[in-house]
Amino acid sequence: MSVPTLDLRSITSRDLTYPAPLKICRAFKSAPTLNAIGDVNLLQNPAIALFCSKQCPGDLILKTYDLAQSLRDQAIPVISGFHTPIEQDCLKIMLRSTQPIIHCPARSISKIRLSPEQKQAIGENRLLLVSPFSASYPRVTAELAGKRNEMIGAIAHTIFIAYASPNSKTLAFAQSLISAGKSVVTFASSSNPLLQEQGIVGLDIDAIVRRCLDAQISHTQKAASIDNER
Repeated sequence: MSVPTLDLRSITSRDLTYPAPLKICRAFKSAPTLNAIGDVNLLQNPAIALFCSKQCPGDLILKTYDLAQSLRDQAIPVISGFHTPIEQDCLKIMLRSTQPIIHCPARSISKIRLSPEQKQAIGENRLLLVSPFSASYPRVTAELAGKRNEMIGAIAHTIFIAYASPNSKTLAFAQSLISAGKSVVTFASSSNPLLQEQGIVGLDIDAIVRRCLDAQISHTQKAASIDNER
């Protein structure tokens, strides 16, 4: 287990903690060096990605908050950019517990300011900040956000998209994930037809949580099997 630290460290594709799917992520010409603050071992957990457009119907906002609480209560790892207002609210909900969180800003984290809650979570080995962008990229841009989202999509075992506005970048991203064969889910709701029209599975909160728990069990069993073979 890594010693919790607020210091910035780099992870290359040669490191054991480097996410294998990121080595072939199409958003980067080659496997990017990751800059990280926190316990890099969190990258080994099967995490669910959280995405939501800036604009979102009220009923889906409430469902997303309920999902965040359920994921928190089950200590299910979550990875997200936590950029849109709803995503930021979910981060606040999750920081109140011991749930593993991977926060991926669409900018360099070399001079990022951390809240007391973030510092505490990092110190308790339950929050990792990670970015593929060097100090040359101090500000968020649409291009960096797109690459960041592709990185999250590569790392996560399941991608949850609460809502995608018509003609939005979130909708285009969802379409690209489906084309790449990724596991993408959303809420089963009449307020969310566009995502389901793309073939994205609509589930209730309990079903989403079960899918995450099943992934954790499978991951644990696979790790145990590898250990037994050594």
